[in-house]
Amino acid sequence: MAYYECVFIARQDISATQVEELTETFGKIITDQGGTVVLVENWGLRSLAYRIKKNRKGHYVMLHLDAPSNAIHEMERQMGIAENVLRQLTIKLDKFPEGPSVMMRANTRDDRPRRPFGGDSRPPRQDRPAPKPEEKAAAPVEPAVAETKEGESA
Repeated sequence: MAYYECVFIARQDISATQVEELTETFGKIITDQGGTVVLVENWGLRSLAYRIKKNRKGHYVMLHLDAPSNAIHEMERQMGIAENVLRQLTIKLDKFPEGPSVMMRANTRDDRPRRPFGGDSRPPRQDRPAPKPEEKAAAPVEPAVAETKEGESA
């Protein structure tokens, strides 16, 4: 048997219990055909990058499966028929990844080291030398118009 990872997106207007029922239905398809569901991760209701079948959000669920290919094909066929499933993607893996998925790790921000407020380990900024004040351009010279008195010609 081979290892697979399947992620599907369910419609936003169904409840969390209905999403769990969908997950159990797809898991039952796998187990009935000799496979096993190794891991189920419910990523929750998330915004979609673009509208899919008039939905802007969806319930994301990831399954790690150890199953024969005919069980995977049947599960994908049932997902295509189900009205509550917007999209699904199944990929074949060499082995299952260790630990929680990237999506579950993204929710735990406490693991990352924090920098203290009010500074860090960088040296102080070197100010650039102040730019030289620009010399004011000389006012344009207006051509001198010779004043002529009445009756005199130039």
